[in-house]
Amino acid sequence: MKKARYIRISTLNKGQKTDRQDAQTKSDELVFTDTISGSTPFAKRPAGIKLIEAIESGIVTYVSTSQLDRWGRSASDIQRTLDYFKEKGVTVKIDNLGIESLLPNGKVNPSFKMITDILANLAEMTKESILENQRQGIETAKAKGNVYKGRVKGTTEDVNDTLAKYPDAVKAIKKYPEGSLRELAKLSVSKDGKKVSMNTIKKLKAILDKKL
Repeated sequence: MKKARYIRISTLNKGQKTDRQDAQTKSDELVFTDTISGSTPFAKRPAGIKLIEAIESGIVTYVSTSQLDRWGRSASDIQRTLDYFKEKGVTVKIDNLGIESLLPNGKVNPSFKMITDILANLAEMTKESILENQRQGIETAKAKGNVYKGRVKGTTEDVNDTLAKYPDAVKAIKKYPEGSLRELAKLSVSKDGKKVSMNTIKKLKAILDKKL
């Protein structure tokens, strides 16, 4: 049985390091590390793809990770990933929970299934709560007249002029194409020093997608 460790840190969280996760790595483990947003499906992450390939080839049959949300921030994607491991007979260990997905006899550990289902849904609910608070903050700011409310209907702007207004945002989008709108907005300010909204990030991404 060849063991592996999966490590993920958020692409845009510059202060986040792998030190804590690396510290749990054993000498006999293959290490797969993604620096990517948790909103990206596991099967579409570079290291995630490599880990799947190692499992398919029979190299890896046991995978550890520091905590459940390293697999993702979407309950459905976390559950889909864990179901894949189960189908392939791969044992998954979540270090901070201290439990494994399969029992010594190869059967599913019912406690692991119950706990991970609950935590996966809690992780998604937390994410949705954060987004809802942000939306409410935007609406409150709009009501106070502190947020740009959009272009006057019927007017247009050259796309290059639009991109030129937000060099930080354009740089962030190109550097972190898988980043969420919220994460990209955090890294961005306009040329006049104002914060860039998620709607603006969405517009810039659409422009860049067409240009590339």
